[in-house]
Amino acid sequence: MKLTKRLNWKQLNWNHLKWLFWLGPVLMIVGATAGIVAGNWAGIPSGLMIAGFVLLGLWLVFLIYQQPNFWGRRSTQIGTNALLSALAVLAILGMVNFLAVRFNSRVDLTENQIFTLAPQSQEIAQQLQQPVKATIFSPTPNPIDQQLLDNYRRINSNFSYQYIDPQREPGLAREYKVQTIGDVFVESGTNRRPVQTVTPEQKLSERRLTNGIAQITNSQPQKVYFLQGHGERKLEAGQGGFLQASQRLTEEAYEGAPLNLAENPQVPADAAVLVIASPQRPLIESEVKALREYLKRKSGLMLLIDPQTDPKLNPLLEEWGLQMSDRIVIDPAGEASGLGPGVTIINQYGDHPITRSFGNGISFYPLARPVQQRQVEGIEATGLLITSDRTTAQRVAENGELQFDAATDPKGPFAIGYALSRGVQAEAPSPAPSPSPSPSASPSASPSASPSASPSASPSASPSPEASASSSSSPSPEASPSPAASPSPNPAASENKGQSRLVVIGNSGFATDGVFAQQLNSDVFLNSLGWLSQQDDQVLAIRPREVKNRRIVMSPQQQMSAAGTALALLPAIAFAAAGLVWWKRR
Repeated sequence: MKLTKRLNWKQLNWNHLKWLFWLGPVLMIVGATAGIVAGNWAGIPSGLMIAGFVLLGLWLVFLIYQQPNFWGRRSTQIGTNALLSALAVLAILGMVNFLAVRFNSRVDLTENQIFTLAPQSQEIAQQLQQPVKATIFSPTPNPIDQQLLDNYRRINSNFSYQYIDPQREPGLAREYKVQTIGDVFVESGTNRRPVQTVTPEQKLSERRLTNGIAQITNSQPQKVYFLQGHGERKLEAGQGGFLQASQRLTEEAYEGAPLNLAENPQVPADAAVLVIASPQRPLIESEVKALREYLKRKSGLMLLIDPQTDPKLNPLLEEWGLQMSDRIVIDPAGEASGLGPGVTIINQYGDHPITRSFGNGISFYPLARPVQQRQVEGIEATGLLITSDRTTAQRVAENGELQFDAATDPKGPFAIGYALSRGVQAEAPSPAPSPSPSPSASPSASPSASPSASPSASPSASPSPEASASSSSSPSPEASPSPAASPSPNPAASENKGQSRLVVIGNSGFATDGVFAQQLNSDVFLNSLGWLSQQDDQVLAIRPREVKNRRIVMSPQQQMSAAGTALALLPAIAFAAAGLVWWKRR
C-alpha cells in the first residue's frame, strides 16, 4: 500500500508539477522585456530573471532525479543539439548586430548622395567643440528628417536634436517664438537662431541646417563689401544682379554691404573681404590708392574683371605679377553642350584650399578672359581655374566680333583665375636711413618697371600662358625689385601680421542670378570668400546638395495616351501574338 502511494505521488509530481517549470522561461522573457523597455535592470527585471533561472535549474534537477536515463535518450540529444544551434545562431546574430552598431558603415548609391552628409557638413560637425541642439516644433517626426539629424549625431556626440509638440508645450513654443508648426531652431549655449520651417512638402534642408550650425558657433558675421560707383554688379534682383549671391552670403554667416570709395577713399576696418565685380568704368586714382593701402594689412580682395573692360587696375595687378589678357576664351565644349562657344567649361582646378575638394566637377564662365602670371618674390600664386587644351584665345574687333586667326590665336590650356597671398609684416620704425634710399630707388625702379612691363604687355597677351611666362621672365629681374622691396627690408625687425590675399577671375557672369546656383559656380564664389576672409575655422568644401525633383509631370492628354497604351495597346499586342502562335500550331 505504501509502495502504491509512493508511486502515485511520483506520478502526481511528474504529471502536474512539470508544467510549473515552464514559468522559468516565461519569467526570464518578462524580466528581459521589462529591463529593455524601462532601461533599468535593477529591481523587478533582475528579480524576474533570477526566478526564471532558479526554476530552470530546479527543472533540470527534477529531471535527473525522476528520470536518470533522461540525458541518454536520443530525443534529448536531438533537442539539446537544436537548442545549442539556436543559441549559437542567436549569439552570432547578436555579435553581428553589436559590431554593426559599434563599427557601422553605409553605402549611398543615390545620384546626388542625398543620404550622405556633404564634406562641409561633415567638417562642421567634426569641429563642434560645444553642445549644439536642433529643436523641431512638430507633433509628428519625419523619418527622412530624423535620418538626416542622426547623420550629424553619428559624427559628433555634441550634436543633439529633439522634437516638441507646440500644442502640448505652448510655454516652450512661446519661449522660442514659434510662428508656425514645423519651425526649426539651432541653439548653442545662449545663442539661438531659426533655420527653416519644415512641412510635409518641404523637408529639412541639410544646407540650411549646416549653415545654421556654422552661424550659431561663429562669434559674429564677417563683413563683405561690394564696391559700387563704376557700373559694378548690383546686390539686387535684375539681369546680371548678385541677389542670389547676396542671399547665400547671409546663410553663410556673412554680411554683405555696398561700398563707395569715391566718397571716402578708405576701406573700412571691419572689412573681411572686398569684392569688385565687373567695373565698367575706370577707378579714380584715390580709389586705387585705397586698395593698395588695404592690401598692406590683413585683407582679402576679390577682382572679377570681365573682357572688354579696363578698370585701370593694371598697375596694382602688376605688383602681384598678374596681367589681364584682352582676348576671350573660346571653348568647343561650351558649343557642344549648347551653351555657346563663348562659355568656358572648367573641370580642372589647381591644388588650393578653394578648389581642393572639387575633383573633376564642372563650373562654367560665360565670356571669360585669360589671366597671366609671372613669379614675384614674396608672393605665392596658384592657378585656380584651368581650361582644357582645346580652348583658344581670340581677339575682339572694335565692332564686337571675334577675330579668328588659327596661326596666331594662342592655344590652351589657360588660367582664368588665380589665388595669391603674401605675408603682412609690420616694420619696426626706422630712424633716418629710410628717406635716403627712396630718392635713389624711386627713379631707378619706376623707369625700369614701366618701360619693361609696358612693351612686354602687348606681346605677352597674345601667346599662351607658357609663352607669356617665358617672355615675361626677362623683364622680371628689372621689374621685380619694385614690388619685392617692401617685404624684404629687415626680417628680424618685422612681425608677421597675417596675410593679404587676392583672388582674380577673368569673369563675373558665373556668380550672377540664374547662373550662380549651377554646378560648382556658387562653390567657387563662396569658397573664395571663405579663403579671403582668413577664418581659421572656415570650412571650404562643396555645399550640401538638395534632392533633385524627378517627378514626371504629364498633361491630361499624355496621361490618357499612357493609360490607353498600358490598358489597351499592350494587351492587344499580347493577344495578337498569342493568336498568331496558336494559328501556326493549329
